[in-house]
Amino acid sequence: MKHNLLKYIDLASEKIGGEVVYTTDDFFAEKENLIKEGRGIFIPDKYTDHGKWMDGWESRRKRTPGHDWAIIKLGTQGSIKGFDIDTNHFLGNHPPFASVEAIRLTEELSDWSKVDDLEWEEILERSPLEPGSQHFFEITSDAIYTHLRLHIYPDGGVARFRVYGEVFKDWKSVSEDELIDLALATNCGKALNCNDMFFSAMDNLISPTKGKDMGDGWETKRNRTPDNEDWVILRLGHQGIVKKIIIDTNHFKGNYPDSCAIDACNCINDDVMNADWKPLLQQQKLEAHQEHLFEDNLIENHQPITHIKLKIYPDGGISRLRILGTIKH
Repeated sequence: MKHNLLKYIDLASEKIGGEVVYTTDDFFAEKENLIKEGRGIFIPDKYTDHGKWMDGWESRRKRTPGHDWAIIKLGTQGSIKGFDIDTNHFLGNHPPFASVEAIRLTEELSDWSKVDDLEWEEILERSPLEPGSQHFFEITSDAIYTHLRLHIYPDGGVARFRVYGEVFKDWKSVSEDELIDLALATNCGKALNCNDMFFSAMDNLISPTKGKDMGDGWETKRNRTPDNEDWVILRLGHQGIVKKIIIDTNHFKGNYPDSCAIDACNCINDDVMNADWKPLLQQQKLEAHQEHLFEDNLIENHQPITHIKLKIYPDGGISRLRILGTIKH
């Protein structure tokens, strides 16, 4: 059963700029693995000079008082709804307990080893962990944070650390004449629904990074129905007026859509399936492995919109979608 937290964005993901900036010890397995994609893999006969290779963060066996911890800088500041502390493949070497502290910093520190004097807030109390398992913890707080400190007691390995939440952006600091990607995940954009994402997830469309391969995009299955239309609906981070659209089929060479179109609407909530959709971009031909800019092709519409519906014909994959426009307060 899909956990309720999975509807939120992973604020710590390296795909949106998350970074593990410090740890007390990552002797066996590097701290950077904590925020990589997937749950981690296991290769039985793979070893390093330090011991068994593990796809996660793993500290050595502690022979002195204390415990280990790691500091994660979120890819974007936001409110936290919960965590997944995943000990996948860590069976005889997982930490029996973990806790999480959070803080909102306005500037980076020069020495992350000296953070005990900062005003950390414990948002997950010391909680038990099981070997080889996902552990979902829900959080009830509307506070905005930029950094987390994951504590493990006393030592051991964690495969992945997911920080589920909602992006926060100070829209008052954005002027109405500034061109901004209204759909970008780090600008509070959100992929809401689609009819198919058999090969790769719709959320990839609005990631701030360039697509790294064919799996890093939105790709539907091959559809044999004549005149088929696949679609995805995105909520913009802020209502706005669209000036340019970029559709990137990067890495999609034998499986890009033949053509696409985009509709738009203005709704007060996300109940948009039966909304009054208006065309924003009429059906346009697409090419393989190429960035397509649509500006003069846009249907003139000076009304602000809140949601867009990307339609592709008949099926296929798109790496990124950029909806460039100005906000309307």
